[in-house]
This record gives sequence, structure tokens and C-alpha cells, in this order.
Amino acid sequence: MEITNSDLAHIFTAYLIAYMLGQFLTSYLGRKMATRILLLTGMAVTIIANIVFGFTYLMGPAGYYPFIIFMVINGFAQATGWPGNVDVLSNWLSRKERGKVMAVWATSYQLGSILAKAFAAFMLGLLGAVWSFLGASIIMFAVWILFYLFEKDKPEDAGFEPLVEEIILDEEDAKTVREKGFFKGWSTNVIMTVFFMGTVYFVFKFLRYALDSWSPKAIEEIFSIQASNAGYISTLFDWVGFTGVLFAGWASDYFFKGRRHQIILYMTIGMFGAFIFLYLLGSQSLALFAVSLAICGFMLMGPDSLLAGVGAIDVGGKGNAIVAAGIINGLGSIGPIFQEEIIGWLLDHHGYQSIFKLLVAMSILGIIGTAYLSLRSRRGTSNL
Repeated sequence: MEITNSDLAHIFTAYLIAYMLGQFLTSYLGRKMATRILLLTGMAVTIIANIVFGFTYLMGPAGYYPFIIFMVINGFAQATGWPGNVDVLSNWLSRKERGKVMAVWATSYQLGSILAKAFAAFMLGLLGAVWSFLGASIIMFAVWILFYLFEKDKPEDAGFEPLVEEIILDEEDAKTVREKGFFKGWSTNVIMTVFFMGTVYFVFKFLRYALDSWSPKAIEEIFSIQASNAGYISTLFDWVGFTGVLFAGWASDYFFKGRRHQIILYMTIGMFGAFIFLYLLGSQSLALFAVSLAICGFMLMGPDSLLAGVGAIDVGGKGNAIVAAGIINGLGSIGPIFQEEIIGWLLDHHGYQSIFKLLVAMSILGIIGTAYLSLRSRRGTSNL
């Protein structure tokens, strides 16, 4: 299948839009059906979509539009994964332990990305492009079987006592709790906090996808090295980001007794420093760029994982975590859509230094947003 760079961009944009909309749809469906069924359905659709991708590749240029249609379907299906799993974990973990446990779980999107790319490259070299898709379907089907056999939505489904934990509300806040509707069980302050967390998460996903998408190209062009070597160096962002996720979860439990807002703010300030480092020194040598990229990964991915994962449980509460996670991740997922177009335009017209300035500006917005969330938590109007 021979397509232009613009055609390729349209495929990923279509997927990102579908994934973003799918987060909100998952929030709604999570109120209507068992999370287990929602997740099994999402995985099944993803398996089918990957099989179709393989066959549309064989169709050549004629397969472009079927490919993009199923990429949209796949976006909606994959959107069930994050909020659905967050909801299941909310039923099994108490506040004092969920930070460190979910930190391990949240590393899935760094390790998963690395392993998926490596597996696709291996299958491409061994059996060809079609098997990059079909092989992924086989692995996903094995996961589907394990999930079907062993997953339980709640402790009581496995014969254990239910975990009892409620959102802590002051007297005035408790008076505004919704008795029915989409936001049932939430007060006005909870609703405001969830939507503001989603707005802040927009910043983190914008920055995360910007570095994921553009850092290999930046390394290749700024330092005139081979694309393959640039790709290897760019994975420092994911590998060191992996440790940032673990640190943030552990620190929020160990130092702050299950409160997340402090470590989110502190690491966001550290992220700002990392982007300043990248802007001022990153272009001077490949070693300095690699170091700055690694620090950015550590400081960014910690608060990123807390906002979209354990923070959604803390604020949304047991039973409503799927709604909170869907809204937060849905609003955040608008960021990757915008960054692709904005950074592409800046790169064409102003070069890499303008992109580094943009990343610094976005990190300042991150500090403002997380500082406000921390202030709300200290005042008792947020449960983060």
C-alpha cells in the first residue's frame, strides 16, 4: 500500500479522534453494563480490526479507506481499555495502597508501546507486514482468553468481602450530591474537579505525544544521525518515564498517605525545569539532548499516570471510577490531536527551537493547572 505522508497522518488523526470520543462513550456505557462485558467486547473488536488491517494491506491503494474505517472502529474499541481497567482496580484497592499498585499497572503504556513496536518489527522482518497485524491479533486473543477466565469486576464476584470506601465530603458539599442521572453520586465539587483534571491532563498528553511522535525525527535531523539510531535514543523517554510512574505512585502512598496532589505538583515543576533544560542546552550535543529527554520522561509520566489512573479513582470514587477516568482521559486525548498539527506547522515554518519554546509554554500551563488542583485539595474541595 503506497500512500503519502499526509494520507498516513489522516489515519492516525482519525484514530485519535475516535479514541477521544470513545472515552466519553465508555463513561456512558460504564453506567449501563458490566465492566467485564465492556472490556471483553472492546478487546474482541480490536482483534477483528487487526485482522482486517492485514487484509486491507494486501489490497494495495484500494484498501486505504477500509483501513481508515476500521482504524476508527479500533479507536472506539481501544477507548474501553483504560477507563474500564481503572474501574475494575477501583473495586479491589484501598486508597492507601492503590498508588504503588496502580503505578506498576500504569507502566503498561510505556512497556506496551516498546514491546508492541519491537514485536511488529520482528514480525515484519520474519513474515512480512501482514503478519505485524495478524500476530498482534493472536497475542490479543490469548489475552482475551485469560481475561475471560480469570477477571472479576469486584471482590464479591470472587467470594470476598466488598471493599468499603467513600468519597470524603464536607457538609455543604454533601448537600449537592446528585441522586440520579449521569453524575449520580457526585457533588458539584467532584464534577468540577473531574473536568478540571481532564483539562490539566490535556497538557500532559499534548507533551507526551509530542515527544513520542517528534523526538526521533528531531534527533535524526538536529544531529545528523541514522534514523534507526535516533529511534533507539528516543526510547529513553519511555524507559526513564517508566521509572517516573513507579516513583510517583510509591511516593504518593509512602510520603503523602494516599494524597496525590503534592507529588503531581512537584513533578510538574520538575517537568518545567526539564523542558527549560531541553530548550537551552538540548541542541548543543546529542548527549545533552538524550539526558534532557530522559528527565522529561521521568517528570512528565509520573503526574500523567496519577491524573488519569489512581487520581480518577480517588476523586470519582468506588463505582464511578469508569466515568471519571473516561472524562479525564477523553478531555486529555484532545491534546494529541492538536499537537500533531501544531508541531507539524511550527516545524515547517520556524524550526525545532520554536517547538521547544512551545513545550516550555505548555509545561507552564501544567504548573498553573496542577497548582490549582493542589489548592482545591488543601481547601477540602477536592479529594485528589
